[in-house]
Amino acid sequence: MFTTFQKTSNPPKQPLFIWDGECAFCRYWILVWKSKTDGLTYKTFQEVASEFPDIPLKEFKKASRLIEADGSVFSGPDSAYRTFWYFKNPKKHWHSRYESAGTFQKLSDHTYNWIAKNRRLMMKLTWAFWGKNPLKRKPYWIFWFICILGILSILIYLSSG
Repeated sequence: MFTTFQKTSNPPKQPLFIWDGECAFCRYWILVWKSKTDGLTYKTFQEVASEFPDIPLKEFKKASRLIEADGSVFSGPDSAYRTFWYFKNPKKHWHSRYESAGTFQKLSDHTYNWIAKNRRLMMKLTWAFWGKNPLKRKPYWIFWFICILGILSILIYLSSG
């Protein structure tokens, strides 16, 4: 589903996560990830695509990329899972699961594509569930969860009586 590039001929000095700088949803979550990672640089494809001529611009437009210092390239959901290696509390199992479990990989790819095609909706949901400040997220999702439970309880009560 995602074009695979084994290696780039021009690797960065340190791991580099490349994302779409015109995407508000991406910008929000990049700010969150920056606050949680060490040793990972974040740049937009608009800034750095020309430094990687072996990766076509259209591929940068399709999905995020993580390029390791050895030149290894990870794309789409795999690039996101690979960033978890750089979290202050690393979670390497996500990337391993993506590489080894076909069903998990397909589900991740389809979810990533759906989110990419619905960025505006995802931004609104992000604001509704977490607030507008990515560095001071609030768990508004708890409020929405309680509201849904309340509505379901009322519906069950009304339908039983």
